[in-house]
Amino acid sequence: MLSVFRGSKMGRKDSSSTKLPVDQYRKQIGKQDYKKTKPILRATKLKAEAKKTAIGIKEVGLMLAAILTLLLAFYAFFYLRLSTNIDSDLDADED
Repeated sequence: MLSVFRGSKMGRKDSSSTKLPVDQYRKQIGKQDYKKTKPILRATKLKAEAKKTAIGIKEVGLMLAAILTLLLAFYAFFYLRLSTNIDSDLDADED
């Protein structure tokens, strides 16, 4: 009689360690869903990282504006400097 009870206890442990078919099915679906979303997550992460590192239109516009401003200032400086020399030469010739 005692051996019957011992055997039943062992049977209970074995039955609890095996998973129910529903749990196995849920686990399988979860793995499939993860496999589907993994490339999507990777693509989203790469897109966000590219946005952070990419130079935006504002930055390019600001750089072009700064370069044009420097060129204009350089041109204006030399234009005014040379035009005053030419005007003084003309005034000397008129007398």
